[in-house]
Amino acid sequence: MPGCFKKTLFALASLISFVSFILIVVAMGIPKWMTGKILCKTGADLVNATDPELVKFIGEIYYGLFRGGKIRQCGLGGRRSKFTIFPHMVKKLNTGLHVMIIMFLCVAIFFSLVSFGFCILNAIKVPYRAINGPAGACLWNLLAGGFVVLGVTSFMAAVKLHHLTERIANFRENVFRFIILEERFEDCFWICVASATAHAMNLLLIAISGIHFPKIKTKTEEVNVTAEDIMY
Repeated sequence: MPGCFKKTLFALASLISFVSFILIVVAMGIPKWMTGKILCKTGADLVNATDPELVKFIGEIYYGLFRGGKIRQCGLGGRRSKFTIFPHMVKKLNTGLHVMIIMFLCVAIFFSLVSFGFCILNAIKVPYRAINGPAGACLWNLLAGGFVVLGVTSFMAAVKLHHLTERIANFRENVFRFIILEERFEDCFWICVASATAHAMNLLLIAISGIHFPKIKTKTEEVNVTAEDIMY
């Protein structure tokens, strides 16, 4: 049986792994990875809008991995619309990269659950095989955190290098052209970053659990038996 200190650390690590699993699932389902402001360039050019008038042509956009929405401002008031990435819009995006982001996060979800199971196992008993012990728990946490990092990095590449926001904003826009004025990574993106950080914390906890602290030994006083003591 593992010691009380080791049990506590692995119980905490298992809780963190489960929280990481929940965070990734929630982040994937909510369409708030990116928000931004979009300018209806065509409408602004038609009326030669100056700086004070440009407000009438600035709309908003938000999206996640599967769906999103935008407010088009082309001089006639805001028009709200919603869209889904699959199955139509993904053809206009970098399909391979977008699918890779989703796959990375799905694999991270799987390894988070595996990490949760291994941490529970180590909190209950000392496994016979080394791969089932702290080494295995470290491996699964490393893989889970690594795949989250890959997913987050790939999403950043899609936004910054492949102009994901601009592509989405101009999807099926035959008359008007939109340009991006501002982009912000939102809660779901940072939730995934927090998930990767959680697995890094688990690695630290598992490393601490392997430290062998010296045991405090109490000195026993030597008893000197004399002849007088024997007599009494």
